[in-house]
Amino acid sequence: MAALSDLLPVAAVRLDVPAADWREAIRIAGALLTETGATTGTYTAEMIRNAEENGPYFVLAPGLAFAHARPSPAVLRTGLSWVRLERPVEFGHAANDPVHLVVALAAETSGAHTTAMAALANLLADPETARSLQEAADPEALHTVLAGAAGAAGERQGERARSGPAVHKILTVCGNGVGTSLFLKNTLEQVLDRWGWSRHVTVEATDTISARGKAAEAVAILTSREIAGTLGEVGVPVTVVEDFTSGPEVDRALRALYDV
Repeated sequence: MAALSDLLPVAAVRLDVPAADWREAIRIAGALLTETGATTGTYTAEMIRNAEENGPYFVLAPGLAFAHARPSPAVLRTGLSWVRLERPVEFGHAANDPVHLVVALAAETSGAHTTAMAALANLLADPETARSLQEAADPEALHTVLAGAAGAAGERQGERARSGPAVHKILTVCGNGVGTSLFLKNTLEQVLDRWGWSRHVTVEATDTISARGKAAEAVAILTSREIAGTLGEVGVPVTVVEDFTSGPEVDRALRALYDV
């Protein structure tokens, strides 16, 4: 699987960029994907349409928007872009606005970038690393910080794969199943690791359509407020998480689910 530094080249990083609103911020991030050969220009419109149709569920943590759309012919290869805004803009998220960082993902498939997303989630969830990224003086310095995450997520996933079949399954759900749900999956798995429950509970990231069919296999669903409103009755508890990178918030959600 591709490493984070491979998916996000220095040329796809822009720092302290002015944007009038959330659409312009996504257009800037989308243009970088196109300029670096990851997408055609059509993909930017698909990301904006995803936001218009599903709401700002991809504003997954305070100040962080993870823009993306479904895999499509507009995606030429899996890639990322990174736009740090000069001034924060509103995306319409009740808890996590305003946004100062827009990371855009173009995914060829739903699984090829899993390790890189886990590495990115680990970085952004660490206060010291997040501060280093926010204070990076130029794209090269930021890329150096990001490159330091290589391998850690893959090792942890390998340990889980060797631990044997789990008893319970929890679904993390987003609009497309390729981006924000992976961030929440990674955070939940970190909490399960700390609890020593990783061999008992498996976590699957999926999209809203698939979640309705897979709910019968799961004990619970964790998702955003916007996506929870679209799922309807699925037969298992649906828990809203505001900050997909927050271990303490996910820990509280897990304790409530299992009455711990």
